[in-house]
Amino acid sequence: MTIDFNKYENGLVPAIIQDAVTKNVLMLGFMNFEAYEKTLEIKKATFFSRTKNRLWTKGEESGNYLNVVSIKNDCDNDTLLIKVNPVGPTCHKGSDTCWNEKNKQTFGFLTKLENVIKSRRKEANSSKSYVASLFEKGINKIAQKVGEEAVEVVIEAKDNNDNLFLNEGADLLFHFLILLQAKGFSLKDIETILKQREK
Repeated sequence: MTIDFNKYENGLVPAIIQDAVTKNVLMLGFMNFEAYEKTLEIKKATFFSRTKNRLWTKGEESGNYLNVVSIKNDCDNDTLLIKVNPVGPTCHKGSDTCWNEKNKQTFGFLTKLENVIKSRRKEANSSKSYVASLFEKGINKIAQKVGEEAVEVVIEAKDNNDNLFLNEGADLLFHFLILLQAKGFSLKDIETILKQREK
């Protein structure tokens, strides 16, 4: 991998640190050639500290190391993307990231949908919420809806109307998310099972 350490006067290149699992950006540091070489050697993110004016391995004092999974170069060969498995919080102020955000894995819009379902479940007036009304009717009704939607997906899969197939698929996924919560689970639990099956 070619890295242009001479592009900037100080010989430092930005190193974006990303959690290898959650894909969240944890911090931004700077590396010179020596820091990069040490990172490769010990498999822990090591930077050149501009305040300490020396090499600095993240976690050398706190124990909150950034164990390196992979390193990539950008298209201009002057910025690094380093994927890591963090041990503990990344920020020196004690937060998961240097932007004071939780380093939680999400599934994008599906996580947002899970949160909406959770909030609707708590609504007292079910007449205003389809989701709340399903929860009030109980697990049997929710499971029945998942079964109905699954059958409709199968029917549309045998037809040639892609729009109907996708809409029925969305209905099935939506009701499955409701069923998961009714059983006390989430997409994260499903992901865990799938990862256990990964070969």
